[in-house]
Amino acid sequence: MSAPENIDSLRLQQALASCSQSIANGDFKQSQESISELVHFLDSLSDFISSGTNDEKGAENSAFEVLSEIYHYLISPSLDQAITDALAFELPKAVAKFACVSTRCFENAERIINHFVEVCSPRDMVSILCEAMTSPSDGFSNSFYFTPLLGALAKVFEALKRRPFEQVKASLPVVLKVLEAILSDPEEDEDMDLINKAILIAHSLNTICIKLDQKDEKLFALFGLYVLQITALISNSVGSETSRWSPIMLQLSHFLHYCGFTYLGLITGHEVGMAVDLISQGDEDDYMRCFSYVKCGAAITVLWRDLSNEASKEDLEAAVKVKVKLCSNQIERWEAVGILKHVYASSNLPWALKRHAIDFLFCIMEAIDSHSHKDLEEPLDYSVYMPSLYAALQAIQKVIVYASDPPLRKKAFDTFKMVLADIPASLRFDILMALIKNSDLSSMIAILLGCVKEEMYKEYPKKVSGQNIDAKEENKAVQSTLSFWTGGVLDCVEFVLKPPKGGPPSLPEFTDAVLSALNLYRFILITESSGKTNYTEVLLKNKLQKVYREWLEPLRSLVSGVSAGDDDGQLAIALNPLEFVLYRCIELVEDNLKHTTT
Repeated sequence: MSAPENIDSLRLQQALASCSQSIANGDFKQSQESISELVHFLDSLSDFISSGTNDEKGAENSAFEVLSEIYHYLISPSLDQAITDALAFELPKAVAKFACVSTRCFENAERIINHFVEVCSPRDMVSILCEAMTSPSDGFSNSFYFTPLLGALAKVFEALKRRPFEQVKASLPVVLKVLEAILSDPEEDEDMDLINKAILIAHSLNTICIKLDQKDEKLFALFGLYVLQITALISNSVGSETSRWSPIMLQLSHFLHYCGFTYLGLITGHEVGMAVDLISQGDEDDYMRCFSYVKCGAAITVLWRDLSNEASKEDLEAAVKVKVKLCSNQIERWEAVGILKHVYASSNLPWALKRHAIDFLFCIMEAIDSHSHKDLEEPLDYSVYMPSLYAALQAIQKVIVYASDPPLRKKAFDTFKMVLADIPASLRFDILMALIKNSDLSSMIAILLGCVKEEMYKEYPKKVSGQNIDAKEENKAVQSTLSFWTGGVLDCVEFVLKPPKGGPPSLPEFTDAVLSALNLYRFILITESSGKTNYTEVLLKNKLQKVYREWLEPLRSLVSGVSAGDDDGQLAIALNPLEFVLYRCIELVEDNLKHTTT
């Protein structure tokens, strides 16, 4: 042992002796001071090592020797329990800081903390460990620090004799906050031990539930929500190698099965909602924030089961039944879309999972039973489901826009259109309008306007088939049944060509959106004029004048100005398609103004 190590060992021995003496004498004040001095010594040593020293090997040896000496001191048969209890309140946090020094220091720190768990009051240790995780010192908020504390907490849970639900409920927010902080920026090699400890806690909760004489519904619900939350958090660490994580995810899904969750109840969110309601009775919004990813975890659980090559025959059959059920029941299908949106919208989940989430939904939407909405015994208020479907479509848009793989983008768009088509036409236009108004991406707005045009194209021929001689009478009869051929569609075009913030649209940034809006307007104008209809009132004189004066003329001036200031001609080339459609729209408006009297 080197001279510095001898000095550290001597100081430690003196500090421990002082603690023992003062506690044995019943001198509370002196014992508190002695323990504070011991903790200060350990903190000084850990701070010195973490700050970076030239003699890393010597510092590591010193830390290892100090931890070894503390451990042997604690396991001495002659040590009074009162001394152990007093040290238990401070040492777990102090020694956990040494876990990041080296593997053997980690093991020693873990041995010390686990010893306290074995010999001290479980109820006290739950509070002590949670306090250590709640307020780590600066520079020690890493997986190495938290891993031995989480492992010890798992052991403590199993040792609880009375009222385990209350103790577990108070502790899980601390655990989940730690996991979220560390796994939101995953380091695969460093975090694996932490993940294993998180799963060990799930095993402990499972053990508690098994030991109960009578099933505690709240404890089972809490256990299930914990598993769903860590399923989502662990999935952030998966990366592209999904296959190697399948055993862990299947293990977590087994826990959920034990808690009473089914695949249909997970993917529709029914059973998740029931568990949340059971735990959040009363005003506990702050508490439930620690379970903010449980719906995402529910979707991921079903996706992992569907994705895994290790699933049992029974599980595979159950997964098939779920898909069949979703294909045949529109409401449950919409609920599933609402759960899957949490996967599409996540910025942390790997693209491999998002790809499978798109495949999963595409498979369901493609196989929809056309009679699925006729199975309902009584009409439902579909509008109740629209906010969730709207949010889901927004989330799928993220995949369409940000996926680097062209086939995935295409499949996401096909899925988007199928989800949209599953919504009643009377609500579909409102959702498209909202998507357009809340998008700031020109390419996405162009795609959405293209969807509007496609819907109008499909709706118009169907409504005018079998026209009779009196077109005006038919127009009145048909107009009340139209969803897209209304004045609202012109508001959609105006949103792009005359933005709410004023002025013409920004070019060339919004070229795609403007071109799509002009094409939509041209389609409406030509269709209404040639079909001798005016469902959208596009042919009214005051409407034509407004379009010419407020949309087209300012846009023509803008395009001319942008082209004139283009030195190398690149912008002019890019704006050629837009300019062509713009002038065609101007011609159509001028021509219709000549023949319109009202």
